Amino acid sequence: MDVDGKRTDATVLVVDDVPASRFAMGALLRRAGHQVVPVASGRAALVELDVRLRRGALPDVALVDVGLPDMSGFDLCRRLKARPHMAGLPVVHFSAAALASGDRCQGLDAGGEAYLTMPAEPEEIAAVVRAAVRAARLRAGDQALARRLSLLSETIVTVQSARSLQELADAAAEGAGRLTGGPAAVFVLAPDDELYHGASRDRTSLALPDADAHRTVAALLRRLTRGQAGVQITTVPAPLWPAGFFRPGLQHDARLVLVPTQDGRASVCHATPTREVRRVDPEREAVAARLAQAAALAAQPLLMYQVERHVALTLQHSFLPQPHRLPELPGVDIAVRYVPASRDTEIGGDFYAAQRTADGVLTAVGDVVGHSLEAATVMVEIRHALRAYCVDESDPAVLAERLDRMLQHHHPEVTATVCLALIDPGTGETRVANAGHIPPLVVRDGRGADYVKAAGPLLGLGVPHPPPTGLRLAPGDRLLMVTDGLIETRGIDLAVSMEHLRAAAAGALPGLDALCDTLLGCFGHDRDDDIAMLALSRTG
Repeated sequence: MDVDGKRTDATVLVVDDVPASRFAMGALLRRAGHQVVPVASGRAALVELDVRLRRGALPDVALVDVGLPDMSGFDLCRRLKARPHMAGLPVVHFSAAALASGDRCQGLDAGGEAYLTMPAEPEEIAAVVRAAVRAARLRAGDQALARRLSLLSETIVTVQSARSLQELADAAAEGAGRLTGGPAAVFVLAPDDELYHGASRDRTSLALPDADAHRTVAALLRRLTRGQAGVQITTVPAPLWPAGFFRPGLQHDARLVLVPTQDGRASVCHATPTREVRRVDPEREAVAARLAQAAALAAQPLLMYQVERHVALTLQHSFLPQPHRLPELPGVDIAVRYVPASRDTEIGGDFYAAQRTADGVLTAVGDVVGHSLEAATVMVEIRHALRAYCVDESDPAVLAERLDRMLQHHHPEVTATVCLALIDPGTGETRVANAGHIPPLVVRDGRGADYVKAAGPLLGLGVPHPPPTGLRLAPGDRLLMVTDGLIETRGIDLAVSMEHLRAAAAGALPGLDALCDTLLGCFGHDRDDDIAMLALSRTG
């Protein structure tokens, strides 16, 4: 279509109740290269437009006779402009009757683009039609651009709120699909060559076809972005792009917009199948480039967080003794479990400990409040401090007081919870000090399970701790200590979750490993917090 030249190839609705006039106008417009839709009345025009609206094929312009039999051309124009989906249709009024200037003004006030007095020269009619179509298309283009920029802004806000690279890829792909109106995918290639990808909903397959395709795309993106800076737009032919990605069983060329992160160690790619793109739209590609740039900026801190999380997890694992590295503790059997939070969740400060002392075996499970690398480092300090204090002190309440003072002195802004239990393996006499933690659960074979009635303030508050709670573990009894990551669920009262834990523990098979595995099977899936668990029983 050439709206700047003399051809527009437009579809013109001609509304005229005089058959001969309607025929003549139609013949003139067809010679000018237009398609013509003739109707004889205002109501017929509304019906025709409703049908075409449902098909998504509204005409480009309407030529409306002022003197229609059922309503004036001005009234028809007002009705069209009152309908949101038809308000953009340009209307040109015409009449063979002599009308005053006020009548022409009425047509313009009704929303008409122009007014033709018949008979008019064919060149004038064609020029008016071209001008009306050109103006309408410019308005439509401006409106489409405004909508696209609004969608872009909304998508960027969502992308910047992403808490993980996968969530970022999903948000960017869904926004890209809305922006392009067709299939779209977004890839984030991390420094370790792990590929995160999202696909616009209901437009593309939600997964790469197979592992080979995954490796192919990752290698392709790595090669295209190696040594590149800024935005790169390129087309990858179908033989190089995995078949079946955009549409199962079909192969397409891929139009890629690639943007490296600021440090150049990762990249973001916006991809669309070229078969869905009738022609290159510079404005659309500019919007896609903006989206890819925003995604690359948002990916940078997430990548840095992944590194921090890896360091913190490594730190935790290096200082939490694995089951085969637990110290020799005569008279008791111990089982431990540690499960990090789901991959997209911040690192926590959960820990467990088991230590031989002069008065028996001391066990502890705790959690530093907060989720960060600092929480993990403070957790390590608490474990080492507890180990040092145990050299000359066994009383769990005294140990809680010392840990409290240590936190106040070295980390005044940090608080933590901990539960400490001192067990005499020979007699089963047990003393429990609890500092803001879930109390231990005693599971008695065949006789249910009950929480130890032990409570006290958080560590780090400087509040005095009560004396320890005493109990006796009989042979076969199991003492279970867990962090709240095992059972805490958003929206559910912790007391309710604790009751569920008690019931599940009471129904577990005998043995420490069976107890731990049963509880992890019931509660330990896709948790937002780390899980530390310690279970023990007397061997005598």
